[in-house]
Amino acid sequence: MLMMTKKRSLMAKMKVDNCKKEIEVYLSSYFKDKGVYNKLIYEASSYSLNIGGKRIRPILLMLSYDLYKEDYSKVIPMAAAIEMIHTYSLIHDDLPAMDNDDLRRGKPTNHKVYGEGIATLAGDALLNESMIVMINFSLNHGEKALKASKIISEAAGAEGMIGGQVVDILSETKKSISEDELKYMHLKKTGELIKASIIAGAILGEAPKEDVEILNLFGIKLGLAFQIKDDILDVVGKVEKLGKNTKKDEHMNKCNFITMYGIEKCEVLCKTLTDECIELLNRLSVSATYLKTLTFNLLEREY
Repeated sequence: MLMMTKKRSLMAKMKVDNCKKEIEVYLSSYFKDKGVYNKLIYEASSYSLNIGGKRIRPILLMLSYDLYKEDYSKVIPMAAAIEMIHTYSLIHDDLPAMDNDDLRRGKPTNHKVYGEGIATLAGDALLNESMIVMINFSLNHGEKALKASKIISEAAGAEGMIGGQVVDILSETKKSISEDELKYMHLKKTGELIKASIIAGAILGEAPKEDVEILNLFGIKLGLAFQIKDDILDVVGKVEKLGKNTKKDEHMNKCNFITMYGIEKCEVLCKTLTDECIELLNRLSVSATYLKTLTFNLLEREY
């Protein structure tokens, strides 16, 4: 039994690694040989897109699709669009007007390399390129692709990720925020795009309605667990492993899950949410071995 468990775990790791490799091959060549007088914008966009990262959001889309359909390579453009949106948000987050950071994914942030103006435009370009990718995919794959694109677009908007970022900025001027505000901020800022990745993959894979509802709850809990783990790592993590500066929230007097609950309770919350995620995956009409492995890996990660 133990040997079978180890074998399944190894196979799941290989699946996740393969997803990551395929999305990185696609992203690394996406902006190649583009542009003439505007070539710098493609260089700057590609710089942040290809300096590393966990690729969690595109992998989640691919694995969710893989639950119901074979050959997840068919949805790589949609997965890439999500990573473009995520990367644009990181470029803008790092700007002096936002978090004013100089390290991202172990490399100098975009504005440190290209200047604030080009960095701002590189983020804008990635967001717009993601929409172009999703529109083109929808034109070729019909209504289900259009529905998935709508979910992703809404998750990136003012009622999603941007809404959470707004609350994040506003919270900097407050001594404290309520528990509801904190959960709203992180469910939107971090969780919404994670949830959208999962739901979009399921819709593209033509999952049953009941499964989509379960995966929606799974996405909410996974997004929250992901953010709590990020807050823990911001305090106890190592810069060389994280690839970004630590104790950033503390230096900026930001409220987060650590300031709200403390380290010990956050670790318990993270574990509890992970267990609830696994319980939800067990209720699906299909086996979700790979998603379960990824969920556990996110709990145990050091970066």
